[in-house]
Amino acid sequence: MSADGIKVLKPKIFDKSKWMQLPRDVVIGHDALAQLPKVCEDLRLGSSVLIISGSNTRTVAGAAVERMLEDQYAVSHFSVSAISPEVIQLAEDAASDADFIIGVGGGKVIDTAKIASYNGDKQFLSVPTAASHDGIASARASVPLADGSLSLKAHPPIAVVADTGIIARAPHRLLASGCADIISNYTAILDWELAHRLRGEEISEYAAALSRMTAEMLVKNAAFIKPCQEQSAWIVTKALVASGVAMSIAGSSRPASGGEHKFSHALDRLAPGKGLHGEQCGIGSILTMYLHSGDWRGIRDSLRLIGAPTTPKEIGIDDETAVQALLAAREIRPERFTILDMGLTEESARHLIRMLYKE
Repeated sequence: MSADGIKVLKPKIFDKSKWMQLPRDVVIGHDALAQLPKVCEDLRLGSSVLIISGSNTRTVAGAAVERMLEDQYAVSHFSVSAISPEVIQLAEDAASDADFIIGVGGGKVIDTAKIASYNGDKQFLSVPTAASHDGIASARASVPLADGSLSLKAHPPIAVVADTGIIARAPHRLLASGCADIISNYTAILDWELAHRLRGEEISEYAAALSRMTAEMLVKNAAFIKPCQEQSAWIVTKALVASGVAMSIAGSSRPASGGEHKFSHALDRLAPGKGLHGEQCGIGSILTMYLHSGDWRGIRDSLRLIGAPTTPKEIGIDDETAVQALLAAREIRPERFTILDMGLTEESARHLIRMLYKE
């Protein structure tokens, strides 16, 4: 009689593996842009570089980057006025002869560089000129389409060089939007934990803790987030980079994207071009924190201190559109379970939006 088929006594093998991509060099602070040539030298990425920037951000920093690098590298430039699949393809074509890419600008510039470098199998460096959302260090990119924004998987930058002097000079609305995006991590984590309990979704406690810590950091320092202050830019940029790292550790955007982000993407479909991504996520976070029976007033008060909007009216969206966005949120990434996927009624959605205007 053979015991070959009996597996009870056979040793169990731990075969779990995970590949995490994280930024290798991160430089944040006053006059950090001056460190860019040294960072490029340290990374040894090649001899030619494509610099992607917008018309305004080229004036702000892109032209300076070109001058810094032109003695050591063959430098070419690609200008981005809006992000779209067509623009991304043009950026990929422009990068075909470059060894690496540097994105100098805001969200659409960084995301264009991120996708073009990913599709072209090249490394890219992120040089943000504003701290408006956590895409400056994450592996996700957002591309606006006719029916709303599409979130794409890419790869994180191999380096982030964030000059707080430049970021502090950007419009305060952009910084406040970045703060709101980070503060919304609170409810993203609650949604992730809910999906773990109800659907058995795998959760990374380390990524969740790091993401929650970034939100706590900004709530704790909300009173210090002021216009044109480098200290404010430093606090927010550090949090944005940490949030991007949390997503890389998790292998998805789950640590920083829950129902509040689905609400924001629904608004993009129903009222495109009204609010900034982070602003919409901040408002969504107030709503979803209320549904989670958490401290929604604390989130609202922190957003107010920072100067971020807390109602649809403040970003030019009527209340009925916000109601419809709440109801449509379940249609956005239906595989991502959140508190907004639990059967919210139209009456409850209207109550939620009215609640935003109450003291």
